[in-house]
Amino acid sequence: MLFFLITCSFSFIFFYRSLVLKPLPSWACEMRLVSLWFWKGFSFLPIIKSIRNTILGVIFSFFTSRMPCKKKSFSSKVETIDRKSGMSVLDLPDLVLECILEKLPPEELCRMASVCASLRDKCMSDYLWEKHIKDKWARIIGPAAYREWQWYIASRKDSIFFNQGKQKGLMGYLTHLWPVVLIRSSFSSISKKKNSPPADSLMSWYFALESGKFWFPAQVYNRENGHVGFMLSCYDAELSYDLRTDTFQARYPPHGRRAITIETGVTWDRLRAPPVDTSPHDLHISNCLTELQPGDHIEIQWRRNKEFPYGWWYGVVGHLETCVGNANYCRCHDSDTLVLEFNQYTPGSRWRRTTVSRKNHREEGNEADGFYGGIRKLRTNEEISMWKKLWPSEVLE
Repeated sequence: MLFFLITCSFSFIFFYRSLVLKPLPSWACEMRLVSLWFWKGFSFLPIIKSIRNTILGVIFSFFTSRMPCKKKSFSSKVETIDRKSGMSVLDLPDLVLECILEKLPPEELCRMASVCASLRDKCMSDYLWEKHIKDKWARIIGPAAYREWQWYIASRKDSIFFNQGKQKGLMGYLTHLWPVVLIRSSFSSISKKKNSPPADSLMSWYFALESGKFWFPAQVYNRENGHVGFMLSCYDAELSYDLRTDTFQARYPPHGRRAITIETGVTWDRLRAPPVDTSPHDLHISNCLTELQPGDHIEIQWRRNKEFPYGWWYGVVGHLETCVGNANYCRCHDSDTLVLEFNQYTPGSRWRRTTVSRKNHREEGNEADGFYGGIRKLRTNEEISMWKKLWPSEVLE
């Protein structure tokens, strides 16, 4: 064992003495500067203490003490190169540096955060991560998801989405925010809080969503893999992201006596943030009934019975039976009776058509046909086209 340690020591000293600082090409200057700034901000004190407590440390001290004094230390070489290099990334104006960091994807921001303390603070800023959250998650997270997140972190002092064992891909970069070192015990005294983003930061929220450990509320079109009983509907669920497959798990609340249903492999195109901040168990207060007229696209709450939560179902406003449908003579919009049509069902089906009152509409229906709740008008082509993309290939009975 002693012979092995001595051999390792000689090898290390030979490598150390063979280090020659060769000039780098101009294109490598910036990468060199970043590396230097990392090592300048890096403390070797814990490593030195650990080495001194070993036999290898004694041998290392013996040989290094006999080295010529004219040899400069590694840190002095770094300082010399740094002075010659003139300007580093951190010397850039704040606006220029921010513009550079804004262009980096999440993976690169995590790498930059491991360079030094100054870049770490900049790369963890909410200003940068707000953009990444909007780009990837904004379409499927809403106020309900953010409230759930705030409640979650309020019940915990630290972020629990880091240091969760070995991670791969993007999560791996974050869990190793500082580079791996040879002697891990040297860093046992460094607080994990210092290396991880604050629990209430947007960076922390981004990786909570990315990790799949945080379940958040959203809505799923055509639930349960397009089960025929849910075609052209959208139901509330709790979602968990799977980074490996770039899909989601959807956990639906129990319906009556049915247990919780979990659907896997849910793709992005079947998801949305809840369009209104209304619980699936509460009636949505309709504020568009007086303006609806034939041809308007709508969503309406519907549930099978009082024990079920509401889902949102797609339909259009139709004409009264007494109206011939001619736009020049139609007065359906003046009537208190509002006709709703669900044309995905075959003519004559009990699900094809229903009527509600404009003035006194609350929940309407019965145990046989289900209960119709609040109505919202679809005002954008994006919402309407989404429903049309989901149109069933065959007419439903």
